[in-house]
Amino acid sequence: MSFTLHLKSCLPSVVRSWIPQKKPNIRNMSSMAEAPGPRPAGVVLLHKALAPDFEKFCQTNSGPLPLLGRSEPGRWASLALGAAGPDTRTDRPQFRKYESGACTGSLTSLEGHSEQLKDMVTFFLGHSFSLEGALEKGGLPRRDPAGHGHGAAYKTTVPCVTVAGFCCPLVVTMRPIPKDKLERLVQASCSMRGVQGQPIHIGDPELLGIKDLSKPDYGDPEECRPGEVPVFWPSHLTSLEAVSSCRTPLAFTSAPGCAVMTDLQDTEAPAGRLTPDKIPEVHRISQDPLHYSITSASAAGKIRELEGIIAIDPGNRGIGHLLCKDELLRASLSLSHAHSVLITTGFPTHFKHEPPEETDGPPGALALAAFLQALQKGVSMVVDQRALSLFEKLVEEAVEQGVLETQIPVLTYPGGSAGAARELLLGDGDPRSPRFDHLVAIERTGRAADGNYYNARKMNIKHLVDPIDDLFLEAQKIPGISSTGVGDGGNELGMGKVKEAVKSHIRNGDVIACDVGADFAVIAGVSNWGGYALACALYILNSCEVHGRYLRRATEPFRAPGEQNWTQALPSIDKEEKMLGILARHRIRSGVSGNVGMEVDGLPFHGTHDQMIQKLLDVTMGRLL
Repeated sequence: MSFTLHLKSCLPSVVRSWIPQKKPNIRNMSSMAEAPGPRPAGVVLLHKALAPDFEKFCQTNSGPLPLLGRSEPGRWASLALGAAGPDTRTDRPQFRKYESGACTGSLTSLEGHSEQLKDMVTFFLGHSFSLEGALEKGGLPRRDPAGHGHGAAYKTTVPCVTVAGFCCPLVVTMRPIPKDKLERLVQASCSMRGVQGQPIHIGDPELLGIKDLSKPDYGDPEECRPGEVPVFWPSHLTSLEAVSSCRTPLAFTSAPGCAVMTDLQDTEAPAGRLTPDKIPEVHRISQDPLHYSITSASAAGKIRELEGIIAIDPGNRGIGHLLCKDELLRASLSLSHAHSVLITTGFPTHFKHEPPEETDGPPGALALAAFLQALQKGVSMVVDQRALSLFEKLVEEAVEQGVLETQIPVLTYPGGSAGAARELLLGDGDPRSPRFDHLVAIERTGRAADGNYYNARKMNIKHLVDPIDDLFLEAQKIPGISSTGVGDGGNELGMGKVKEAVKSHIRNGDVIACDVGADFAVIAGVSNWGGYALACALYILNSCEVHGRYLRRATEPFRAPGEQNWTQALPSIDKEEKMLGILARHRIRSGVSGNVGMEVDGLPFHGTHDQMIQKLLDVTMGRLL
């Protein structure tokens, strides 16, 4: 439903005052705190023929362009607060004039354009400067810009959703926030301003294409001091870029730093106390580059529930000592931001049989791959050279059986030259755009401190293993590539993150402990369960409006899970039963017993693994509380 409000039908209380064109009273808002009552708004004036497209553009990109209302053609007016603001000079430029996409001047009034204004529609957009008041009330002291104008705003490389001739990059404002107050202030901002108070990026500005914070495109720079994190919000100044992009013969906007005052309200404004599905949690998912993600408290709670479910220890191995809180949450948040994922699996514990692989690993890896496909992310697998033909057949049959939607590339990494790992990860060699930006190992044999590879019984199986660990080690040197390891015994790739606990609490841990770590270590009673849980966590995150808005940078409407066909991509009892059937046909054995059949780690599928899948689905598909 359209939220446009036509001013000619407004109640008198909405329109604060009608100011003649010869003396507009648009106020400078650079140091005006948000207060109850009238709120600041930016103004865009366009020819009436462009009005429907611009309205749709605002509705589609409501983050930077929250549309408060619009006039009928020719009904130009300034709305102003009765009390004077801190800067009421009438000689200050209040408007920008655009001709054929170029800004051709700054104006103190529109007095000389009365004839053109008769065919123009005025749009009123929620003003990003009101964010300062929300942060101040949340406990962050106001930091006045260095100059006399307004705070910094930056063009990004993030594209807004194009509508007709309106095609432009997102513009953002930035506020440095102390690291120890980050989550509290983000929550305060959302509590006071609803979704408009939610940032669209927290961390390294280069992830938005901003090269230098000291050189804003609008306003005065703000210094990001030690201990502070740059936080970015969508800015209504995106409208200036939109007006420029449409190249209309004539248009006007309010000047940066200026606004009218209006009682028009954003339909996305908060309705009081935030509910758990709206309260944001902030989590760091990368140190280099610095990157935080956001999800709702409700979604985070569900993922924590998943983490607890998979942490049961059916083999009594002592895996409870390896658990680190919120590893599943942070791993899934990182995967949600990834563009291309490389998954590895394969633990040749049955070295006296052919094939030597076990049934734990491949099902979890392909379950995760299936959901990543549904999210339209790039997915590939890397396996041992000796097992390439086997895994190609497994993938092919998984597609035939409906476990996977489409084929995924299966790669190998035999090692060799010193730069081989970097070459595989980067593709064209540019570290700023790696071929893969997240690596996942699920029940993949991991290299021990002595360079060998061991199964749980301390048997060295190095002769069956390619050095895929090198990819994880190299990824640690390349900013922008993250990694996740999923394991159930401490000798799996990625478990180097918890190797001291493995050595202390896992049988034979002093020998078998994997020495190669991952950024996130997901611990599960059976590694397949970790793969299922990652897929379920991704469903929860991408069904969460708070996280979805952050992912989209608030530049397109939220789409419900039902519109995305994600439910069918989740792990299911039927699909995982089919996957185990495929493994059995290829004589792949259970890890503990060595049996061929519907069994993983000595535990039967029916009565154990099927119940685990159902528990995970019950949490995943439950209503967000």
